[in-house]
Amino acid sequence: MTAAYDVIVLGLGAMGSSAAYQLAKRGVRVLGIEQFAPAHELGSSGGLSRIIRLAYFEHPDYVPMLKAAWALWPQIEAEAATDLLKVTGGLYVGREGSAVLDGSRRSALEHGLAHEVLNVDEMRVRFPQLVLDDDMAALHEPLAGALFPEKCIAAHLSLAQQHGATLNFGERVSAWSSDGGGVSVTTDKGTYAGAKLVIAAGAWLPALAPNLDLPLTVERNSLYWYEPAATPEIFEAERFPVWIMELNGEHAFYGFPRLPNQGVKVARHHGGGTVDANMVDRSASDEDERPVRDFISRYMPALNGRRLDSRVCMYTNTSDFNFILDFHPEADNVVIASPCSGHGFKFSSVIGSIVADLATTGRTHFEIEFLSVGRFFAGLGESANRHI
Repeated sequence: MTAAYDVIVLGLGAMGSSAAYQLAKRGVRVLGIEQFAPAHELGSSGGLSRIIRLAYFEHPDYVPMLKAAWALWPQIEAEAATDLLKVTGGLYVGREGSAVLDGSRRSALEHGLAHEVLNVDEMRVRFPQLVLDDDMAALHEPLAGALFPEKCIAAHLSLAQQHGATLNFGERVSAWSSDGGGVSVTTDKGTYAGAKLVIAAGAWLPALAPNLDLPLTVERNSLYWYEPAATPEIFEAERFPVWIMELNGEHAFYGFPRLPNQGVKVARHHGGGTVDANMVDRSASDEDERPVRDFISRYMPALNGRRLDSRVCMYTNTSDFNFILDFHPEADNVVIASPCSGHGFKFSSVIGSIVADLATTGRTHFEIEFLSVGRFFAGLGESANRHI
């Protein structure tokens, strides 16, 4: 079968939409296939806002990618003529020894990032929105803020089409194959041929790569927006940054200032139940909300007012909570660009660029060995991916 497309992208959420845009911008013939509607909220990218930050507590090796993402987002805003990012600064709160505080400080120091560490007394003066325990401290960085995920995905999709990409929505993939010289993708509407394949299916990755038996779990998490019970002015973006607070190794929460046409968003980071991606309860219950309501009543009492809205999203977690960004170990013309363990959206601008590099040149200058498929399987060696 003659390849009708240079690259076929499966999944047009955060990573797939960006990959389609970056590929099409380079003149590549792109077909994107998405089982749902454009910029839908059935995966991991809904919820009106996502944090972007640089002092990355998860792993300092993410920071170079984050710097590149920060450079790309304003370019995408300008090309799409829409606002995608609000800079607010960021606060990362915990006790000495906590992953959030110590990890953020490690990344900031290792990469020379602008930051300051605030003790509890300084925090109480500067950020009274958070009522901290006496043994807590925080790292504050000026370069952090909120991305608007649905708008970001819509921008990537629109720009991909403007650059010539073909995007099919409401089309479900049933199978794909690679013979080394090309790929074939079968859907409920037809069969397509391409030279390369990108799988960016998030929570649906296991169904599209069943032979890999990847160590993935899909986690249901709920998000909430509140009306402040007192002093609402202190929650405006000019006075309150995005934030993450770790109470202990199993309990961390995060949130945002009041953003346009929204309340003040608060959510628990991890802690949700394991689900099937095709059978997710999309309604947040009182039981779902209880940990968040308990948190704000103790640590953000001025916010403990009426709940304005709630949403449900999915985290697709690897066993080490780092991403998968690599070639398929059995097909070097297939790139896997998911899942992202609940912290990936901010990277989507640069991951699209990295995917385009891998699909067109077979390599990237970013250090991405720690995101390899091979780390899960000793028989695959240290890494299946490539860099220069």
